[in-house]
Amino acid sequence: MPERDEPLEPLTRAGLNLIQQALSIYDSDLKLAVWNRRFREMFDLPERLASSGADFTETIRYLVERGEYGPVEDAEEAVRIRVAAARTFQPHYMERERPSGRWISVEGAPLPQGGWVTVYTDITEIKLQESLLRARSEVLSGEVLAHAERLAQANRALAATNAALEEAQRELTEMEARTRLTTEMMPAHIAHVGRDLRYTYSNRRLSQVIPGRPSDIQGLSGREALGEGLFARIRPCLLRALEGEASVLEFSDEDSGSRIRAAFTPDRTGCGPINGVYILSMDVTAETQAREALIQTRKRELTAQLTSGLAHDFANLLTVILGLQGRLERMDLPEEGRQLVAATVAAARRGGGLLDQIASISGKRALKPTATELARFLADLRLMAGPTLPEGVALEIVMPEPFPPVMLDAGGLQDAALNLILNARDAIGPAGGTIRLTARPVRDAWIEILVEDDGPGFTEAALERALDPFFTTKGGMGSGLGLSMVYDQIKLAGGTVRLGNRPGGGAAVQLRLPLRRADEAVPPMLVLLVEDDPDIRETVRGMLCAGGHSVIEAASADEALTLLDLPGVGLVLSDVNLPGRLSGLDLAEALAGRTGVARLVLMTSLPAGDARRARAEALAPVLAKPFDAADLAACLGAPA
Repeated sequence: MPERDEPLEPLTRAGLNLIQQALSIYDSDLKLAVWNRRFREMFDLPERLASSGADFTETIRYLVERGEYGPVEDAEEAVRIRVAAARTFQPHYMERERPSGRWISVEGAPLPQGGWVTVYTDITEIKLQESLLRARSEVLSGEVLAHAERLAQANRALAATNAALEEAQRELTEMEARTRLTTEMMPAHIAHVGRDLRYTYSNRRLSQVIPGRPSDIQGLSGREALGEGLFARIRPCLLRALEGEASVLEFSDEDSGSRIRAAFTPDRTGCGPINGVYILSMDVTAETQAREALIQTRKRELTAQLTSGLAHDFANLLTVILGLQGRLERMDLPEEGRQLVAATVAAARRGGGLLDQIASISGKRALKPTATELARFLADLRLMAGPTLPEGVALEIVMPEPFPPVMLDAGGLQDAALNLILNARDAIGPAGGTIRLTARPVRDAWIEILVEDDGPGFTEAALERALDPFFTTKGGMGSGLGLSMVYDQIKLAGGTVRLGNRPGGGAAVQLRLPLRRADEAVPPMLVLLVEDDPDIRETVRGMLCAGGHSVIEAASADEALTLLDLPGVGLVLSDVNLPGRLSGLDLAEALAGRTGVARLVLMTSLPAGDARRARAEALAPVLAKPFDAADLAACLGAPA
């Protein structure tokens, strides 16, 4: 039965075996692809030379050694000459006498995609007729006429057979064209390599799946088509496929950043030999990103569930602490006392910010930008970080040039910088060294914070995954949330985070935040403060009065509604959770239905993942607890 490396249509298979001529088709690499039963029988070929992928050179050598081409002085030279002639892929026709005395004609035609289709016809009968005609041309006997008739009949049969072969060739060409069109329409790279790992087929999708690679790679080796680095990664899979093992490999292309999934399937028919490898490659970058985002979201939801119960009460407590410390800051205290107050405020802000970050990991977080003097910010950071560093570890904070006041979420940035300093401390370890923090403007567009250390630097795994939640190199000593929180905070502010290693050793983390200059102060106004907790109401009233505002108070939404008509009310500052029949959310909806009312800002200690907080953010700007006077001033100064 005819065989090839792809299944033939049943009618085509049967038709080829009915043809009396021998037929063979070799591909562009001179490997046997299609043949019929007559081909093997005519030349008495062993099974290894009449099977898919059989080498043309080996077949010629076998025929030369059996005397198919007559006596030759140098068998290898004879093989070389015939193989070289075949590689020219030129059409040809010849007639030759075989050792058995029978004659055959050989007609070869190249295929458009490369390769040969060859038809071998036994013309012994025709040659016999020609001999008879020459020997007895003087007597045109009835026998000669009969032989002439037989010759004409043979010619007619040969013409019919040739027509059938042409039709079979046309069908094969159309079949290949349809297959090629289908593969070109696929959003994937489909290819085949031979045992020498050279491409024998490829659609033109490689450059789309892996940018920067050529589209036309047929005839190239894997190394030439893909480059040394990428080929080295897939070569083990190719070798396993040539041993009969299918596999799938997912890898990242460093040049383009694409994530690629490639399947490697052995090219084998039944239990026959393996002739090469089929390769299917797809760009799965979007799928990978979605998968990683889903995993990260699930981790964040778990963290939020663990902490949401603590957020409310702890945030209220920190708001009171910040308010009391704000009062102390306005008193005439000695320098040491002012430093202690500043350190307490900074620690309270960091505690509230840390709880808010953990609780809001699974949801939308809000920035709290305030007018920040960067020199003072760095001084507070040194004051907080200094006591955490052991002897032998020095902290250098450098600001090469002065900054004007800028709008920053100072609490979030302070927490991020402190996280980086503590990570650097842990990396340096008992050997000691220096942590350097440099703050500088970049092209009047960015604030760059660069933290470097003298430790061992990031490992390859850390460079790839250190920003993922819960990834840690500290074993049970780390939560794996530090750098993830830094990343979330900086990205939320519109900045970037880059991890790397210093040329001389040690880690380097670069934070960049948009450089936004501080706006003018908010003009004084009359504020309606709605808060049921008297301690918090007193604290917030003190912050508002210190900012030059006038304050009227309400302990419930019902009471607030009765005060809204007072002349001059410019702002309603209300807690979300209020006692009575109406909550702060109900108050916000009531205000939305009225015209000419004051601006509304809502306060809450609910975590970002809470549905009530999401509803509040849809109604009005939200000021997250805990907050201090600077946070409040920034919120009141934000555009309505």
